[in-house]
Amino acid sequence: MAHISLPEGIPGIRGPMMFRPETARPLNDLAEVLLRGPSTLTRGERELIATYVSSQNECVYCQTIHGAIAAHHLGGDEPLVLSVKRDFEHADISPKLKALLVIAGKVQQGGRHVTADDVAAARGQGATDLEIHDTVLISAMFCMCNRYVDGLATWAPDDPEFYRQRGAMVATNGYTASVTGVLATAS
Repeated sequence: MAHISLPEGIPGIRGPMMFRPETARPLNDLAEVLLRGPSTLTRGERELIATYVSSQNECVYCQTIHGAIAAHHLGGDEPLVLSVKRDFEHADISPKLKALLVIAGKVQQGGRHVTADDVAAARGQGATDLEIHDTVLISAMFCMCNRYVDGLATWAPDDPEFYRQRGAMVATNGYTASVTGVLATAS
């Protein structure tokens, strides 16, 4: 049961977004830019960063929904998503993404944990300053969102098919389209 009165049956971050829709739009706009906007990182890679950080924060809803979105972008490769969450260093991902996930994991612990050596290692694997910037911001944003979701004790469905369907919808339509649906439902 949520700590405050949220709309019934609306899982994860969507409940608080419906509760206070004026905060939903900027959060979804930021997610749209970072996770779907132009980038040299694929949408799947960026969603893997979000999923990894959410798994490190033990946010069930966020790690599961963003894992489903990542899997959708990666041709349905759910085992890859699980391997990134469990042990990204041995996952079948690029060395560059592994170096970026080191940075993401350090941001999850606290921004000052990221070192010049971490950044140099990512650059050594071909990461650009924009990719490093976006990795840090995706990580920071998901720490905030994870705490938003869990701090209000929102509901997370148990059915994996829910996440697959919702993940495919967000992967196809984006975050700003998703907020429009949330706001339309709220009014």
